Amino acid sequence: MGIRIALGDRTWGKHFVDSRGTFSLPFIKWRFYYVFLLGKNKRAYTRREKRFSLLAFSTLVLGFMLLSVLFGLLLLYLLKSSLGINIFPEISLEIWDWFKDLFN
Repeated sequence: MGIRIALGDRTWGKHFVDSRGTFSLPFIKWRFYYVFLLGKNKRAYTRREKRFSLLAFSTLVLGFMLLSVLFGLLLLYLLKSSLGINIFPEISLEIWDWFKDLFN
């Protein structure tokens, strides 16, 4: 019954993306099926799912912020180096030389 609903009837609702099919691999006698559904979630979350969703969202936001800050610092460093400003005369990260070599 569950397989019929998963592969056939689709009585539980419509999805924005509904891709289903089968495929086989060479030298393997079995056939495999796949189901890819994408759409708005209309069911209620459990407390555990809400916590995990919040944790995943927070991780994504913090990761995006961290990457943005690092990219901004890299751009500032490249700008500083292109203007010839040396804050510490004896110390260099060699990023500017590597960046210049990319375009030579």
